[in-house]
Amino acid sequence: MKKRFRLIYRADRCRTFYCVDSETGKRWSLMTKDRDAAEQIVLAKNQSLRQPTLNLQIAKAYLAGTDPEVSARTWQNALDALIETKHGSTKERWVRAAKDKALDGIRRKTIIETQAENLLQALKAGTVSTNVHLRKLHNFCLSMNWLPWPLIPKRLWPEIRFRPKRAITHQEHLLIIDREKNPERRGFYELCWHLGGAQGDIASLKAEDIDWQNYVIGYARRKTGSLAFIHFGSEIETVLRKRPANGPLFPYLERVRAGDRATEFRQRCEGLGIKGVTLHSYRYAWAERARKAGYPERFAQEALGHNSKAVHRAYAKRAQVTLPSLEQYERNLAQQNIIPLGLQTGCTLVGNDYHRCTG
Repeated sequence: MKKRFRLIYRADRCRTFYCVDSETGKRWSLMTKDRDAAEQIVLAKNQSLRQPTLNLQIAKAYLAGTDPEVSARTWQNALDALIETKHGSTKERWVRAAKDKALDGIRRKTIIETQAENLLQALKAGTVSTNVHLRKLHNFCLSMNWLPWPLIPKRLWPEIRFRPKRAITHQEHLLIIDREKNPERRGFYELCWHLGGAQGDIASLKAEDIDWQNYVIGYARRKTGSLAFIHFGSEIETVLRKRPANGPLFPYLERVRAGDRATEFRQRCEGLGIKGVTLHSYRYAWAERARKAGYPERFAQEALGHNSKAVHRAYAKRAQVTLPSLEQYERNLAQQNIIPLGLQTGCTLVGNDYHRCTG
């Protein structure tokens, strides 16, 4: 059988060995001046064409020297290992993701024998969630050295396109509150509107989280562990005074699953003809209200427990902000006796950019 690849030597200043493809005539440098090394590379290329099946077995034999499980590890094994690294609600989401039927095609397939086409078929059969979790699983296997190289390059993964999310409007919120007869759920929805917290965080609030002396509510987010602090006024005080003075503020809602709380809210929205909102829409609403009102971004981040400015801006991006004219803005500053930063000494800081004169 004629060999497809052959070795040539270029006797010029480079003195480098080249490999030539006899079918296409293409030639490329082997990046070596060592004849033995060059011959080994060309020999491997010719053998790879004659023995494609044997090559995989040889590769497994080499890899087994460093990882005995390489020839038996499946994608289900990788899922189980990944789930064990997670905790709390994140672990629960991965347990649900592992049951995705779109993954059945690769679930029992050995990782080292998987082709890119197998992953693409799973992505085609699945949803946005499949894309998100399979991408993370693929990267986890790469990080653990269970995959020698990416099956799908990062830039070739299908784009993740989430469904549009929107904030709940004040009118929609009032409709839900007026219709709600259960005092615990009513108080829960009202605090979601005023605090903008995630449903799990609000449902888990306790009376001990309230600092009545300073009118501050503080709690650690269940999802990230980051702290959220928010000062409250009379409207929130009215809601809090109706809740228990000790222990959980929402004893029933704290015990039920997040999915059940979401289902109850969806049923109320459907009964009122409200579409396109979930409990998480309260979080978007709070961020948009804060931006529209000119609330400083760093304060809004602290109130919502966002460590990232990018995340916070994604929540508030749909806010409709009306910018005043410079003339009107200067007139307002003059009326309030506010002087731009750096133009007056003996002044105290107001907001981000201005000082209020004290003398």
